[in-house]
Amino acid sequence: MGLKKIGLPIARFGRQARRSYGFFIKFASVTILGLCFVFVWYMFSPSASSVTSQRSTFGEMAEPISERGQTRKNLPSVAPIKNKSDSNLGKVEEKKGVNGSLGLDAVEGPKDNKKEEKGVKIVKVGEKEEKQVDEKGSEGEDLETENGKENEVEGESEEGKEEEEEENTNNGDLVGTEGDVDQVDESIETKAKRGKKQKFTGPLFDPKAEYGWKLCSTRSKHNYIPCIDIEATSKRMKSFRHHERSCPRNPLMCLVPLPHEGYRTPVSWPESREKIWYKNVAHPKLAQYVKTQNWVVESGEYLTFPQNQSELTGGIAHYLESIEETVPDIEWGKNIRTILDIGCIDSSFGAFLSDKNAFTLTLGLKDDLVDLAQVALERGFPAIVSPFGTRRLPFPSGTFDTVHCGECQIHWQSNGGKLLIEMNRILRPAGYLIMSSKHDSIEDDEAMSKLTASVGWNVLAHKTDDVSDIGIRIYQKPESNEIYALRRKKVPPMCKDNENADAAWYVPINSCLHLIPSAIEERGTEWPEEWPKRLQTFPDWMNNKDKLVSDTEHWKSIVEKSYLTGMGINWSTIRNVMDMQAIFGSFAAALLQQKVWVMNVVPVYVPDTLPIIFERGLVGIYHDWCEPFGTYPRSYDLLHADHLFSRLKNRCKQPVTIVVEMDRILRPGGWAIIRDKGQILKSLEAIFRSLHWEIRMTFVQGKEGILCVQKTIWRP
Repeated sequence: MGLKKIGLPIARFGRQARRSYGFFIKFASVTILGLCFVFVWYMFSPSASSVTSQRSTFGEMAEPISERGQTRKNLPSVAPIKNKSDSNLGKVEEKKGVNGSLGLDAVEGPKDNKKEEKGVKIVKVGEKEEKQVDEKGSEGEDLETENGKENEVEGESEEGKEEEEEENTNNGDLVGTEGDVDQVDESIETKAKRGKKQKFTGPLFDPKAEYGWKLCSTRSKHNYIPCIDIEATSKRMKSFRHHERSCPRNPLMCLVPLPHEGYRTPVSWPESREKIWYKNVAHPKLAQYVKTQNWVVESGEYLTFPQNQSELTGGIAHYLESIEETVPDIEWGKNIRTILDIGCIDSSFGAFLSDKNAFTLTLGLKDDLVDLAQVALERGFPAIVSPFGTRRLPFPSGTFDTVHCGECQIHWQSNGGKLLIEMNRILRPAGYLIMSSKHDSIEDDEAMSKLTASVGWNVLAHKTDDVSDIGIRIYQKPESNEIYALRRKKVPPMCKDNENADAAWYVPINSCLHLIPSAIEERGTEWPEEWPKRLQTFPDWMNNKDKLVSDTEHWKSIVEKSYLTGMGINWSTIRNVMDMQAIFGSFAAALLQQKVWVMNVVPVYVPDTLPIIFERGLVGIYHDWCEPFGTYPRSYDLLHADHLFSRLKNRCKQPVTIVVEMDRILRPGGWAIIRDKGQILKSLEAIFRSLHWEIRMTFVQGKEGILCVQKTIWRP
């Protein structure tokens, strides 16, 4: 019937077309049919603009642009999905480094560094005359030896390193959620509209730039920690000092001021254990806090710390000895070497354990209104600031021997127990969680018991100390997967095989448990040797033992022949040291005989060697040097950067901001040792001079060189 209804008007229209005025009807019919055809084609076919867009998008997906601006090849059109826990990850462009960590897209293509930025004015000037520094023959000999061994240890030149870095980055999987696929496609299409970014082949720093510095103007003033401090005017400032990492859009290009009451050279170690200059850590809330404590006393210009005094009644010595008596397998400084102390209440815990050769890293939390982590650093004890909420801590999985939480006020059972699941991730198999508190409710005890049972932890002790009246609970993580199979309720569930347990940079905490390694070639199947034998013992899962041995001997020679004697550094004033690009921790190992501690930083964009560093009984952290580090200003006495800058080309928007960050975290009078390409060192020397740093030594041999500088107390 439908065909007949359609056919009748057409037949009638044809008969009328045979009449005299049929020509016009024929012309109109052809026009109408043509318009109908165009309409149908428009409704059911993609437009020309969409075709163009699709072609551009597909081409971009075949060869997407990496963060450094070079073309990525042999990548699938949709990145494999690894993590399903945070739907917000797809809102920004991210990448996965070799260590499995996520990094925010740090570069938008080559930028013009000549425009004025937040407190710095860059002006083109003519090239200055080169100043020659006296060269020492011994240093040249050491540098030549190092250059040879550097290639031997790394197995590549610096150009090779950059190529490997690019290859590793390009082959890394993106971690996101299922909903991120569309967002990944959108970001690729956005890049297609902007045009492909070209790799910047010019110098890392502008050789003709001159810098004019200004002081930062922030709420935190002389204690400013970019990316972490809450700077906005809000009621939350009354409750929290920090928030989870969220960096400002524009890189920091201003200098953090000194304390308004002045700054004095820190008290040297080991005297700093007992006293520090009050003005160096002055803070309004700290003044109020000191009046209520017995472990810290204001004494004239100093803050003093009475021996064996802590917030614990009976002293810290009694507290730690009672733990060893309760669990005899815990031997501080022997089988227990790497410890994470969550929530910096006082430094007595780490101070006492340092005498037993145990390395305790203190984690300052977002409610550290008094800046007690800064007090710990001023005393010479390891500490970082990394708010603990929804994201993983910047450590690999299965690395800490023990985690301690003394009155840290963390609600472990909230939010499905995610924070305890994160402790389960960073603890090594059979590792310990020690918790102590003065007032625990019955409801909290029951909730904690259910939560620890759900993750398979064994309760080794749950008692109240007679002397201190402190409730102590000691848990142990399983050492095998058998306990997981015995759970009645599989909550939390086991993580999928493709979820990377070591991913820790801007990665949300997953509500799942990772399988415990079981094969002998996997890391974590055996407890490390006792300290100090642990430092030189390389387990079977390390497939590069020869490189480890060679790297250890290499840095031992460099430190002994050059750093300790050839640079004019007074090592009696050095306590807090940072290796800004650690590989195997060999630089830190070479300094063990010195009275220092070393923070080993493994950048997220290089091969992940941080598990090896922890396995050796040393401590480190993941970080992206395109962003500020999580510590207070004036935290370190010495910074060491081995080929750090040469790996940052085409990555950071403004590499000079790394020098600004070095100025922030280094104390006045502190030192920096930089080994890199000669062209980079020449530019760095000019930048340091603009900051009024003293150039203590510059030596270049071939394409490689070394620069030793000392920060002054100058502020603009």
